[in-house]
Amino acid sequence: MKFSVLASGSTGNAIYVETDRFRVLIDAGLSGKRLEKLLRSIGADPASLDAILVTHEHIDHVKGLGVFARRYRLPIHLNEATWRSLPSSVGKLEEDQCHLFDTGSALELGDLTIESFPISHDAAEPVGFCLHHGRETLGLVTDTGYVNRRIVDKVAGADALIFEANHDVEMLRMGAYPWNVKRRILSDVGHLSNEDAAEALLDILQGVGENVYLAHLSQDNNLTELAHLTVKDILQENGLRVGKDIRLQQTHPDRATPLRPVSTKK
Repeated sequence: MKFSVLASGSTGNAIYVETDRFRVLIDAGLSGKRLEKLLRSIGADPASLDAILVTHEHIDHVKGLGVFARRYRLPIHLNEATWRSLPSSVGKLEEDQCHLFDTGSALELGDLTIESFPISHDAAEPVGFCLHHGRETLGLVTDTGYVNRRIVDKVAGADALIFEANHDVEMLRMGAYPWNVKRRILSDVGHLSNEDAAEALLDILQGVGENVYLAHLSQDNNLTELAHLTVKDILQENGLRVGKDIRLQQTHPDRATPLRPVSTKK
């Protein structure tokens, strides 16, 4: 199983995952044209996609959903609450394109088993995912205000994690956002701070070579270097050697990460 974080941040989110038999897009939060360009930048043909998974209905996760699903006649997998809450800008989707799952269930798509689990965000019924292929597991946890034991148990042992480190608390507090927006971000239905991410990762990581992709960084209230340093320092203060026991990877709002195998453990 290979994957690429095509884009990550408040301007749009999308992840590409492929096996020998199946190719799936997780979220489609950019324009159709931009999604096509990003896919081709990693050598993936948009016409080869088999399905789209949706974590929740916010526009930075579904902006290109309708265009892409209609253009390539792709089935969309999402829970009913998300389906009912899709913004009108997604446009008309045929009901037979929309395949509803119950949060907490497992989907069998091609040679992938995909588990969904609830997260805490101000959306209708947001979810994270674990994608399993043979003995490999890719975990996705973004857009959540906190990480509970259920989330930890779901993604612990994953070979690779795409994990939210949205903001630096002091940058957010001192920044220009209105207080009601700051309060939302800091709430239990908002986003994880760099410190929150690190503390959660201490419960999740086993220190056996996992790759952690820090994701959904705020362009206004975070810096790539600051997120990396904050998480690295907390992990190392607690005995995990970054670069040896685990590897921290960057994601970007405007370009894709290289297409890489999920498992690079030695």
